[in-house]
Amino acid sequence: MLGRSTAPAPPPAIVSPMPAPVAAPVVSKTPVARVLSRADMIALVNAAADAASSGARMPEKAGTTAGSRFEIYLPFGCDGPASENSREPFQWRYDSSSSSLRISVAPVVFDSQAWLGELSSAAGRMARPAVQEEAIEGFWIARPWSSRETCESGAAPAAPLGIDAVTIPGQTLGLAQIFTDEDSRNARRDGKPYESVRRMDEDDLKIDQGLRVRLRGRIGRFPDGSTVLCRQPAGKEQRPVCLVAVTFDDVAIENPSTQETIATWSSASRT
Repeated sequence: MLGRSTAPAPPPAIVSPMPAPVAAPVVSKTPVARVLSRADMIALVNAAADAASSGARMPEKAGTTAGSRFEIYLPFGCDGPASENSREPFQWRYDSSSSSLRISVAPVVFDSQAWLGELSSAAGRMARPAVQEEAIEGFWIARPWSSRETCESGAAPAAPLGIDAVTIPGQTLGLAQIFTDEDSRNARRDGKPYESVRRMDEDDLKIDQGLRVRLRGRIGRFPDGSTVLCRQPAGKEQRPVCLVAVTFDDVAIENPSTQETIATWSSASRT
């Protein structure tokens, strides 16, 4: 013990308090409803047409899409303005005499008896329906094999030289809204086209990419509960012609070149 020095005891260690636990952020698991596009509508009808032509049951997604929102674009006027006496349902032209751009988009009036006759007969055998379907109006989707929502950049010849002209098939995909005797007649067009007239100088006319119709709304149901109806009036060798039940919210005409909405019509009014 001789020669041993005594050192002071070390100070007590300072213990920092543990940080308070931070709650993890709560992540909502509610899925965001996706708006169906032109490509989605084409895929839906292709599946329904396959089932109808093979006698199979309609695909499950044909029923689960009811109530889904959609936004679809229909390009038109890709080859330039229409002639003054043109009978094309979608057309635009510039009137030099009045310095105005004139646009006309005519909806389709579908044959309600051809599309709903069998359904109505079946319902009548069971019980007379309380609501009567009066009309079906809507739009055909031209070129239903393409999901492109604007005019193509380059147009190929309609038919190669030196061979017979190519036969253009009829329309096979339509969006149809059913109007009953309980619906307001103000929402029906009765074949009346959507028309817009805008005064402008010809130098301000910029339609190098054509125009397009924008359709927005929800997928509906036909009287039998289905969302898609398909028919083959010419027989089993014909590609099925299908209609998708919808309810239109609005119809608009847009100019892709200027990103401008030229006119919009609410489905609840003709104005």
